[in-house]
Amino acid sequence: MAIIFINDKKYHVNASDNLLHACLSLGFDIPYFCWHPILGSIGSCRQCMVKQYDNCEDKVGRLVISCMTPVLNGSVISIHDSESVEFRKGIIELLMTNHPHDCPICEEGGSCHLQDMTVITGHNKRRYRFLKRTHKNQYLGPFVGHEMNRCISCYRCVRYYKDYADGTDFGVYGTSNNIYFGRLEEGALESEFSGNLVEVCPTGVFTDKIQSEKYSRKWDLQYAPSICQHCCVGCNISAGEKYGEICKVENRYHENINRYFLCDLGRFGYSYSNLEDRPKYSVFRNENKTKILKNLQNSFTLIEKLLLDSSQVIGIGSNRASLESNYALQKLVGKKNFSTGMLQKELDCTSLIISILKSGGIYVPTLKEIENYDVIFILGEDVTQTSPMIALSIRQAIKEKSKSISFSKNIPVWNSLAVKNASQGVKNRLFIINTYATKLDDISEKSCIFSINSQVQLGFKISHHIDKDSPGIDNSSDSNTKIVELISCALLSSKNPLIISGTHSNSVELIQSTYNIAKSLKNRKKNVGLIFLTSNSNSLGIGLLDGMSLEKVSEKILKNKCDFLIILENDIYRYFSKFYMSKLLKIVKNVLVIDHLNTDTMKIGKISLPSTNCFESSGTVVNYEGRAQRFFQVYDPKFYCNDIHTLDSWMWLHLIRCKLYKKSQTWYKLDDVIHSLSSEKFDFRNLKFVAPDASFRVFGQKLARSPHRSSGRTSVRANINVHERSQPKDQNSMFSFSMEGCQQFYKYSSYIPFSWTPGWNSIQSLNKFSRNIDGKLPFWNSGKHLFEHGTGKLIPWFNYCSVKNESNDSYCIFPYYALFGSEPLSKLSPKISENISIFSGIMNKNDAKILSIRSGSKIEFECFNTLFTVTIFVSSKIKSKHLGLLLGHYDLPISLSGKKIVDLRKITV
Repeated sequence: MAIIFINDKKYHVNASDNLLHACLSLGFDIPYFCWHPILGSIGSCRQCMVKQYDNCEDKVGRLVISCMTPVLNGSVISIHDSESVEFRKGIIELLMTNHPHDCPICEEGGSCHLQDMTVITGHNKRRYRFLKRTHKNQYLGPFVGHEMNRCISCYRCVRYYKDYADGTDFGVYGTSNNIYFGRLEEGALESEFSGNLVEVCPTGVFTDKIQSEKYSRKWDLQYAPSICQHCCVGCNISAGEKYGEICKVENRYHENINRYFLCDLGRFGYSYSNLEDRPKYSVFRNENKTKILKNLQNSFTLIEKLLLDSSQVIGIGSNRASLESNYALQKLVGKKNFSTGMLQKELDCTSLIISILKSGGIYVPTLKEIENYDVIFILGEDVTQTSPMIALSIRQAIKEKSKSISFSKNIPVWNSLAVKNASQGVKNRLFIINTYATKLDDISEKSCIFSINSQVQLGFKISHHIDKDSPGIDNSSDSNTKIVELISCALLSSKNPLIISGTHSNSVELIQSTYNIAKSLKNRKKNVGLIFLTSNSNSLGIGLLDGMSLEKVSEKILKNKCDFLIILENDIYRYFSKFYMSKLLKIVKNVLVIDHLNTDTMKIGKISLPSTNCFESSGTVVNYEGRAQRFFQVYDPKFYCNDIHTLDSWMWLHLIRCKLYKKSQTWYKLDDVIHSLSSEKFDFRNLKFVAPDASFRVFGQKLARSPHRSSGRTSVRANINVHERSQPKDQNSMFSFSMEGCQQFYKYSSYIPFSWTPGWNSIQSLNKFSRNIDGKLPFWNSGKHLFEHGTGKLIPWFNYCSVKNESNDSYCIFPYYALFGSEPLSKLSPKISENISIFSGIMNKNDAKILSIRSGSKIEFECFNTLFTVTIFVSSKIKSKHLGLLLGHYDLPISLSGKKIVDLRKITV
């Protein structure tokens, strides 16, 4: 710590910060543009000038760039002296000479950092009377808009895109007053993190095209803190709604997870919640006739009658449904009749991961902590496609060595250009073993393509090479010895090695070998980290509830041990072929489906009940760390249409249970479900501490979901009824459905619905929420770990089990993944579905040559008594006799994973 004097007052600040960082952390309003908490300082805009004095007796002082000036003990600073105030005002005036007068039509208006800084500096009159510089805008793809004339040349965009996210298709061109930020030629931005340009840019150069289609000013949206549902990372987001539709998703700061960034999937993949054909009413289907049950009581009466007539009821849960909803289903059908909604392979992998995490013997790092590991080994995962924000953290970890080199040369880490120049490109080490090429290969020291079986063998060999107590492979050949030695030596030479694997290969043995590697390093006194990725946002949560696999459900159906099936927020057609599904449905007498999506499964339910989605309800999910996090309801759908039947899934199931067993209702709000779950199941004992309950108040008030400038509330329902209706009452959370309530939530809670503080309207207002910028939020870190990491005992070694040799006469199917389309929600978003790759399969180029196939050709094969058609992409970065398929999409069921195909043929037109 250091003591500095600001405006004649003494303050204690972090000695490793620059003056701008320190002053902003203390709450002072200093305008800035080029500086960013993550990107560091380059001092290009000169907007953050302050006056620094030699000592308290110095009355003259000198102007310094605060973002480029280190904190020194005893520093004397003045922010408000006339010279620095006039200088900052002059800088804004210069930046505005070419800026257009388009605030009323600019989508950034009201959420613009440039507007905020202009007001802070006091610049309010334009003296420039000459022609403005004009630029031609570029098409940058379906997600990011481009309006180059608004640029103030702060360089943030290119520093983020090229230097931080390692994008290669975006840069800065030109000189002097003709600086241009864009691509060499028009085209979609290739980075999976391109959407962050919208928030990184302090003006309206880069805009959100998805929001543009249903645009609304920031102050007219209703917000709630939420959790991204697209992968196992659990990034924190703020979702904004108007007229019953989600209009915007932006980053919500969490110190240990996403901090200031989101991937494009999380930022733009929310449109599935706005689909017009989504279920809104209870539907009864009988003998090809469909009837809408307009009265809710009729629905419950019919369900009760069908359940009473059934002898065996089985419930299928979902890893995209909340903990509370899955628990309610388990309570209804009983633990023995509950299914996790996962195939056996994935369930076995998830259960093994849970047992490893429960032991707590090896530490599981957060996204922020990933950046501190010096050697990373990824085994069997395409991280960029399955958990992209972890890939972004890995990219920073590889660059972290440059910061340690700079530190040894007394260069502060915030001085980004000096750090970059001092390191001369020296990087940490990354090794990747996968079934096909990955997007991280560009920074990998060694990337190898192996079959899943070979990956397993390699993992066991590496762990045995590191620690001879680790089980090896008997009678194994000496092939790949160099790779084993290279990776083993690199891990042994590291201080902080990180091992990453997961369930996406559907191989329990791969997870076992990964754990052995981590344990062997732990035994060698290494500060090892271990990450297992799972397929969905709540895979670990439903795995902890425990249940049977989908295969066991189908076995019971085929043995006539199930005549009533309840399916919760799950599309079974993603797992089984249509032929197999039709076979099962002929046996099951009654199927009840609860979902917010109009899936193929929803369409076949004898009774279909519409549920709320994650933006219309509150609930809990568990991420890859075992961190339980709460998402909150953004809006009440019944406010716009009172006669719809949508209920939270847990409420549907609880009311059915009460009706069936003639019990009084005991769950009225989410807290009741959480209390029951945390009391009944030991693994969830800390669930009630994940977030404040619905009774949380600040000065007797709930937290406001809408900004105090919210306008037009009286006309929101004018198309329904001109009489203003009272706002809904949220019984499930600490938030109010309006601007009524506490607006100073950033001082009292880490659950921030939207980013705003007095004078700071843009996303940069996040800086006001931290005790120290890029540090902890003032109240608590959101979420709660269900397990302790790094403090428990190591579980026993796993032994290698030999697998069958791969046949040269058949093709082995393995799952490959794409950012858009692999998981169930994004492919239903219209803009996302338009940009899903047309290629549903990937094949080795030598195999393709034999079959006379090239990229874009169609092939077909038979499996499960079904003929499947695949559009092929030909690549040299895949093992021969292997066929990668985008399973769960293009009518390719996930159960195809691991199948052997003999008759593979080209389709001739």
